[in-house]
Amino acid sequence: MTDLLLTDAAISGVVRLSHWGAIRASGDDARKFLQGQLTQDIAGLQPDQAHLAAFCNAKGRMQASFIAFECLGSGGSNDILLICSRDLLAQTLKRLSLFVMRAKVKLTDASDEFLLCGLAGTACQTVSAIYSGAACARNVWSKHVFGNILNIQLHSGADSDACVERQLWCAPSGTALPAGPALPAEIWHWLEARSGVAMITLPIFEAFVPQMLNYESVGGVNFKKGCYPGQEVVARSQFRGTLKRRAYVAQTVNHAGPEPHIGQEVFHESDAEQPCGLIAACGPGPSGGFAVIVSMQTSAATGRLALGSSNGAAIELLPLPYALLEDI
Repeated sequence: MTDLLLTDAAISGVVRLSHWGAIRASGDDARKFLQGQLTQDIAGLQPDQAHLAAFCNAKGRMQASFIAFECLGSGGSNDILLICSRDLLAQTLKRLSLFVMRAKVKLTDASDEFLLCGLAGTACQTVSAIYSGAACARNVWSKHVFGNILNIQLHSGADSDACVERQLWCAPSGTALPAGPALPAEIWHWLEARSGVAMITLPIFEAFVPQMLNYESVGGVNFKKGCYPGQEVVARSQFRGTLKRRAYVAQTVNHAGPEPHIGQEVFHESDAEQPCGLIAACGPGPSGGFAVIVSMQTSAATGRLALGSSNGAAIELLPLPYALLEDI
């Protein structure tokens, strides 16, 4: 696949993220409750920060992932908003609610309360300038507040040589869409795959421990925060240096045939019977082909890789756009 220049207008714009929803956690114990359930330090979450976090089962397998940040609640309270894949929201809300017990926390589906948009490329700084009067300096997972609009800096959607900036724009329902050209949803998915940061969706429910998607390297795991479901498994994987699966960014080569999809198996040329990995995110590129995030055995990082079977469409690995945290 030959990409367009990454500054091209075709990959700059605004897209409504209808595949994402929101869970609101409110009440005096909201932070304390989420601190005991998620992989990140929610108790220490600052007003100018967002956190990537995972919700795991007892075996450390991710049941959902969130972009978590403060939002204004009724009566001026500081609630926590959890942005997640809409196809998992209802079951995740139900699972989280099972652990509330006597905690003073209320968990609700707040998807209808907010307009969620993705900003890409030059649209990021354009929108920031409109609301703040100046372009904003951005660090990954930083949060800017423009009145009742919240703006979260995401990982860029490209490799180390050229980056397409990405942001999550969160505003009350009924707010006008931010200014900028319309960005096709498919291109947003491509940028997400190129970022190397995959959100958990229904096809990969309980498929991975956080390190299999490099969450410890992209701000999704805090190893000092204390207990949460699956914490022992996650910590053991890191501290004992037993990580044998990682997430890789890849692209199809001269793609023909069925489109790749989340949950699809990936095979290495050395074994036609057993898959070496699973696709966690994918999207069609602006000039053809597909970008994917594949979580697979580290031993399969050299040699031919194919989608669906050993004879399937070939994929080639690209450089990760971030550094991996070394095993501890």
